[in-house]
Parts: sequence; structure tokens; C-alpha cells
Amino acid sequence: MGQLIDLRAHDGHVGEAYVAQPKGQPRAAIVILQEIFGVNKHITTVADGFAMAGYFAIAPATFSRVKNDVHLGYTADDVALGRALKNQIEALPAPGVMADVQAAVDHAAKVAHGLVGVVGYCWGGLLAWRAAAQVQGLSAAVSYYGGGVTLPAERDKQPLCPVLAHFGEHDKLIAMDTVHAFQLAQPQVAVHVYNADHGFNCDHRGAYNAQAADLALERTLGFFIQHLGE
Repeated sequence: MGQLIDLRAHDGHVGEAYVAQPKGQPRAAIVILQEIFGVNKHITTVADGFAMAGYFAIAPATFSRVKNDVHLGYTADDVALGRALKNQIEALPAPGVMADVQAAVDHAAKVAHGLVGVVGYCWGGLLAWRAAAQVQGLSAAVSYYGGGVTLPAERDKQPLCPVLAHFGEHDKLIAMDTVHAFQLAQPQVAVHVYNADHGFNCDHRGAYNAQAADLALERTLGFFIQHLGE
């Protein structure tokens, strides 16, 4: 359904992005932020799903500042490589990867001629939370099990748009006491906790939980309808 495009940030960096177009005029636009596994089959499928729901969807390759063409699986070796790439990106001077997120939002707003939301998964969930506080032009943000979101360094950020956050009760990477602390610190954020593990939305992973994934998607689409329009 989709295609790859070049996406130029304000600092001149050019990276790839996967875009998926809906049939007819987009109702709005959604930026999809990848896990540590790159813009792989799972992420392109997610983008295609949002396009089928009527949105212009764009998934920027947020590793492109250190490595292009990252399409990892979910083996232990893939996890190790993905974490290493994430650490390299996180070590870049500000704004780093957020410039690429801004470029995706700007492109989406121009193409879709409408409001823009962002959704991110795992590391992308953290980037979506940061984008809510730092990126201009967003009207809604959704974070799926964003690693680090609930820790003090991140949880006190002040989002500039409405935020929805999904967490798994059995997530060994995000302790539930930190989720509760996040809820106290951010009472305006809509937080949902599922009887699921980290990565429950990804049907390529052993942690996939269809019931949780379906309910989270239903809530996500409802949230975008509420804040991006019918």
C-alpha cells in the first residue's frame, strides 16, 4: 500500500520515511514512530492500518542519522543491535532525532491539509511523549509502552497537546509503581493499563496479546477522532 520517500529535516539531514495514503481525502494525518527494530514489517503494517482508517500515515526512519535501511526482527541479536542503535541516537546533541519527527509532522500537515497526531511504540512511545512536549504542530499524541516515559527525567515534561498512554501490567521494562507515579504527575494524560506484557501490540512478537491490542487500537482511534476530527 505504501512507498518510501525522502524526508528532509530543518538541519538538512535527509532520511527515509514510509508513507501510506488513504483512499480519498485524508481525514487527518498520523506520524508513526518505530520501535528499536526500525521501520520493519510491523511498523509498515501499522501505517497501512491507519491509512485504511482514513489517515495519511507516515513512519520516519528514526535511526537514519546513524544507520539507514534498518528492518530488524525480534531475535536476541536483533534486540541487541536495536538497543545499540537507539543508544547512538540518544547520544546525539539536541534536537537530534526530534528534528526528524518535526520533519515528519510538517510533511504530514502539508500533504494532509489537516491536523496531525503521533503514535509511537516502545522507544517510539518515548519519542511520542517527547514530541508532545517539544514538536510544533501536533494535536494529539499516543504512547504505547514507552520505555523511560514514567521515570523522573521524562515524566515531568509538559505536553502541548492531549496525550493517551498505554501500558502493560506485566511489562518487566516499565514497573507499575512508576506508571502510578506518572499518573499522579500527569493527571491530564489518559492512561490505560492492560493485562499484557511489553510489546503487546506487535503480532510478530511472543508478547502479542490480541485482546489488549484490539482494545488499545479502539481507544487510540477514538482518541484521534476526538482530537483530530471525524
